[in-house]
Amino acid sequence: MIRLIAERTPAGTSYLATGQGHPVVLIHGVGLNKEMWGGQIVGLSPHYRVIAYDMLGHGASPRPAPETGLPGFAEQLRELLEHLGLPSATVIGFSMGGLVARAFALHFPEQVSGMVILNSVFNRSAEQRAGVIARTSQAAEHGPDANAAEALTRWFSREYQAANPAQIAALRQVLANNDPQGYLTSYKLFATQDMYRADELGDIRAPTLIATGELDPGSTPDMARQLAMRIHGAQVAILAEQRHMMPVESPRMVNQVLLDFLKQADAQNTSAKGIVA
Repeated sequence: MIRLIAERTPAGTSYLATGQGHPVVLIHGVGLNKEMWGGQIVGLSPHYRVIAYDMLGHGASPRPAPETGLPGFAEQLRELLEHLGLPSATVIGFSMGGLVARAFALHFPEQVSGMVILNSVFNRSAEQRAGVIARTSQAAEHGPDANAAEALTRWFSREYQAANPAQIAALRQVLANNDPQGYLTSYKLFATQDMYRADELGDIRAPTLIATGELDPGSTPDMARQLAMRIHGAQVAILAEQRHMMPVESPRMVNQVLLDFLKQADAQNTSAKGIVA
């Protein structure tokens, strides 16, 4: 079992880092924190330097100002890489973390050597948008725990919930313990920014993988395919029978997809450097 001690950047971002080699940064989803990546830290750190951090308003990181947009979350990641002395990294974003990864790739393209977007949203339908806006209103009125039970039902298979009640209860507590203002600021972005600078996504040139679960109701296979079509050379992976929290529910399956992509991206970047040289 890998036991890590969290550290902080000068700006206060809380992060975990382990392993050696090419850096891979993990960005969690709204309402969660860096601890969601336990399975990926174990699976990826024998091969890569793995960094997981708490987004603004989550875990032990500072909360954002109410008006903070995706550029502020991208800047948090830039400051983290600067603190670690890393000129670039492969960025893996889950759910809202996928929106942050996209924003980071648009604002700081030279610092992205690869990008993976897991179970993230793009081009919601009117019905999907209405649903997430309604959940935002509930969170504003009743706090981070307002939608927790419903969210966990969407996120995990019934079998996983039944077999892991203690873990589900702990996740419910993580959601409930979020700072209300930080959570609401983040959730508003998650609810409204799925098309953030969508017309510029074709400018992204880093190797990219868009992956989601076959049964993910909010971050659907169709969304993944639409997003991949906007990004030059992006690959798509749809994981059979998986729901939203597939990095937690099926870490070995997800890790294999990630390792296959990372190996391919490493080779692609090495080849590109050779051509430039």
